[in-house]
Amino acid sequence: MRPPTAEPGPPFDIAETALRLLCEGPSPLAVSGRALGHGLPRRPIRLTELAAILMHPSASFPARDAVWRLLVTRSRTDGPAWVVGATGVALPGLRAVAGRLGRPGDPDVQAEVLAGFLAALRTLDLSTPKVCPRLCNSAQSAARAALRSNHAGPAEASLTEAAGAAPGVVTVGGHPDFVLARAVRAGVLNVADADLIGAIRLEGIPVREYAARLGLTEWAVYKRRTAAEARLVAALNAGDLDDLNAQVIAEATGTAQP
Repeated sequence: MRPPTAEPGPPFDIAETALRLLCEGPSPLAVSGRALGHGLPRRPIRLTELAAILMHPSASFPARDAVWRLLVTRSRTDGPAWVVGATGVALPGLRAVAGRLGRPGDPDVQAEVLAGFLAALRTLDLSTPKVCPRLCNSAQSAARAALRSNHAGPAEASLTEAAGAAPGVVTVGGHPDFVLARAVRAGVLNVADADLIGAIRLEGIPVREYAARLGLTEWAVYKRRTAAEARLVAALNAGDLDDLNAQVIAEATGTAQP
């Protein structure tokens, strides 16, 4: 388990590592190229390989849309691993989005891009083409709006859903308080950081108000929240919060089946 004091990596790096881990071993996350057709290799394709195939100029637009309809559908029906998988495959586009927002390496920008992408993953209409570009456009719009609303002085925004960014991990459905409590027991979060995430993400307390309560600057609260949420998402993606709680995690990430 990652030590509580370890410095988390940037959100995009966390998502990339999570995808790689999901594609290793005897049961990698994969799709059937035979079933998808459109010139894709007629065999199981690991998602890491699939991401490279989709980036190649020879990948047709129908092939890309077929893949993305499948990835989005599976992210909605087959649990958190597929949310992480879809996010990992989308990383080239999401990095481009962060670049268009002007701060591609900023972890706070990356966090809001991921949060916007995860929201779109749950709601995007799949009946029209250009699925991935529309997901990325939604992520860009949501991230820009969040960064503007959170930008008081030098303050910015933050990650993860879920499999990737913590806003989705702790705000969507199920029993998110259980996830925070387990993270405290596992040493991923301390009590103060769990309280911070719960107050801002679950109770909707404005950062300005929460900072005033603690006698901190808004910037300090944003930075602390970003680090805490990154640790939480990394622990969920790595399985450090225990498979016995998979249903709670699935509910908290908004990907549990009804």
